[in-house]
Amino acid sequence: MAFKESATGKWTAQWYETDVYGNRKQVKKRGFATKREAKQYEVERNLKQSGSVEMKLKVFVETYFQDKENELKDRSKRNKRYMINNYIIPYFGDTRMSDITPAQIIAWQNEIYSKGLSESYMRMIQNQLTALFTHASKVYDLGNNPCKKVRRMGKDSKRSLTFWTVDEYKTFIASIDRDDKYFVIFEILFWTGMRIGELLALTKADIDFYNDRINIDKTYHREGGKDIVTSPKTEQSIRTVEIPKFLKEEIKAYTDSLYGLPEHARLFPVVREAVQHKMQREVAKTGVRSIRVHDLRHSHIAYLINQGIEPLLIKERVGHKDIGITLNTYGHLYPNKARSVADMLDNNN
Repeated sequence: MAFKESATGKWTAQWYETDVYGNRKQVKKRGFATKREAKQYEVERNLKQSGSVEMKLKVFVETYFQDKENELKDRSKRNKRYMINNYIIPYFGDTRMSDITPAQIIAWQNEIYSKGLSESYMRMIQNQLTALFTHASKVYDLGNNPCKKVRRMGKDSKRSLTFWTVDEYKTFIASIDRDDKYFVIFEILFWTGMRIGELLALTKADIDFYNDRINIDKTYHREGGKDIVTSPKTEQSIRTVEIPKFLKEEIKAYTDSLYGLPEHARLFPVVREAVQHKMQREVAKTGVRSIRVHDLRHSHIAYLINQGIEPLLIKERVGHKDIGITLNTYGHLYPNKARSVADMLDNNN
């Protein structure tokens, strides 16, 4: 029940919530300018408490993030919130989840198209809306998911896949002093397909010099001026990568030069922007095509494909969540085997 605070003249919303132990407690939120606003807030909170899809989308968004609190990484939450707050809530925020129709989603897509965003970014925005309705359907029994009745906007970014050939990489790496830490950084990225965050989280304890392998179980990023090391992108990202002996020797020479470095201290205490800047300086010196640091991962995978390595082995090596990601992203790089299948059938006839 809403009431007016005599001291401030503002309205306060008041309602009851049940905690995880089944205890009911009174909750208040102060500072509303009108009784109508306070009452509306009470209604929305009660709907949220009951898990009803009659709640407005902007309220359901908070329910969604509460439910996903331990599932999503902090960076994922920030990115998702940014897209939802800027491209979904302004259009659907005050509409009840159960009232949003396929026609409204199509109209929303047309408006997003008019903003001139990239195809891949529009696909990411669409994915956020789809995630909200999928969660509402699976967890809160939304009977009609409108996202299933419309085509997704945007396109996947696989068509813009960029990578270096081995010859291009060798031209690039030849410009860097072998004693420079960046030489080792780029060698690891190109010959393992490791993500930059995974590399920057590496410690001496992660390198198994006896068995020629690297253990990957964390990732690094910098946020608010602080170094943050967390578990990696997905469970599948936790893996062991076998490395060639020449790379093992390069890493060992580097680690041996780090006198007194603790076993669990980062081997490469730099940020990803520093790696990107170094890469671009060397690109300018050598004249090779300009690519991103992340494209070294694409380059490694493209090289493995060119060498005839099976997709499942590649998936395990680079830590893809499932084989579909490997095939959907890099499938167009695989040679067409249709003729060899026909020839095989001829030979066995």
